[in-house]
Amino acid sequence: MTKYNIDRSKQKSAKFSGCIFIFILISSILYAALILYKLIVPGNIIATANNIMANEILIRIAIAYNLILSVMVIVLAVSLFTILESVNRHLALSALFLKLAEAFIIIVFTIGMFVILQLIGMKPYLTSLELEYFKAFVGLFFNKYITIFNISAVFLGLDFIIFFYLFFKSKYIPKILAGFGIVSYTLILIYSMINIFSFEFPDILTIQIICAVPSCVFEAIIGFWLIFRGIKVQDG
Repeated sequence: MTKYNIDRSKQKSAKFSGCIFIFILISSILYAALILYKLIVPGNIIATANNIMANEILIRIAIAYNLILSVMVIVLAVSLFTILESVNRHLALSALFLKLAEAFIIIVFTIGMFVILQLIGMKPYLTSLELEYFKAFVGLFFNKYITIFNISAVFLGLDFIIFFYLFFKSKYIPKILAGFGIVSYTLILIYSMINIFSFEFPDILTIQIICAVPSCVFEAIIGFWLIFRGIKVQDG
């Protein structure tokens, strides 16, 4: 393959990565607003369970979305690896495997959602006592969604820190943009770690805004940048 073809392939991968960034950003916001906030009642597992059992269609949509999301995460990982492996193959591979681990956690949780959906179909055959235990289990499972999300977000923070360090080093995109990415996902990593080990501190709205908003803004910027500007491949 000639250098021209290699550069052209990287540009295609960059534009494709940009599309995935925008898709994940928009779909994640819609998913949280239209599904999660309608189902999950923080601190009340019975209310959550009642919402789950009364809205099977939303659970089916959630399962479908999470499967699509996991595929998009894997495709994004491969696409970014294709762009950045020539910068430092070992670091790019590390980021790729971390991204795959992130997708794996999403898939495992989605399997759990599917199993619960099947168990809901057995509801008519449960005694009142068994139903109460089942509701407690379902509510607890879904109320732990944020905790499970934060475990996957640890991997998300780590892999994107590495990927955007490689972007910073390669000069494929402006260094200030790559630096913004590193800072944004460092905040995600810190917030996720705190959320795993603390039950109250991460719930403070100011902390959530400081840690989450920069990554959302960055994903919008990097998505459109890669789509419309692509990457600057150095000569030689």
